Amino acid sequence: MRLGIIACEAFKEELELLVEGDPDIVHKEYLEFRLHEYPQELRAAVIGKVNDLEGKADAVFLAYGICQGLRDVIDELRVPTATLEEDDCVGALLTAEGYANERRACTGTFYAIPYFASKGLAWFEDELREKMPDHEELGLGFRWYMDQLFDGYSRCLLIDTGAGDPEVCEATSREFADYLGLKHESRIGTLDRLRDGLARARSLA
Repeated sequence: MRLGIIACEAFKEELELLVEGDPDIVHKEYLEFRLHEYPQELRAAVIGKVNDLEGKADAVFLAYGICQGLRDVIDELRVPTATLEEDDCVGALLTAEGYANERRACTGTFYAIPYFASKGLAWFEDELREKMPDHEELGLGFRWYMDQLFDGYSRCLLIDTGAGDPEVCEATSREFADYLGLKHESRIGTLDRLRDGLARARSLA
């Protein structure tokens, strides 16, 4: 069996943990998270990456939520492909039910999955430089940017999936919460949805 993985980089730590040493995996590729901001480009990239595996992989696990431009994308893929059923990465790591429960508990929540938690404030500093390279000339600082971005938020929820470095994730997510004056909480996530996606991809091979 030859199995390929095309995934959002937000799932990299979790997938690396799940498939470590798996001889069936012939291709792994993680696409940049910021592609989510450009749905048409994301869709084109996903279709191109999966179709490039035609003749090289028997099946593909497409580790993306059904968010924005990826609905019905499977109809355009030439390799048997299993996808996630959840809307986004948070839903996949909490389950749809768990995500709904957390939204009811606190609507203004930043979900610090390991991908974001490990990067902390630095991720948003890079984003500011990319989106507003002239922000300093305009007199707009990082504090202003974060206050605008997280207006209405009251909680940072760290999701522990067992992947990545837990001490780094804990420290950086707390730093993030303290910077914005948010309550910091944590809960255990799950890898079951990713495991299920991998199993469904194997069944297609």
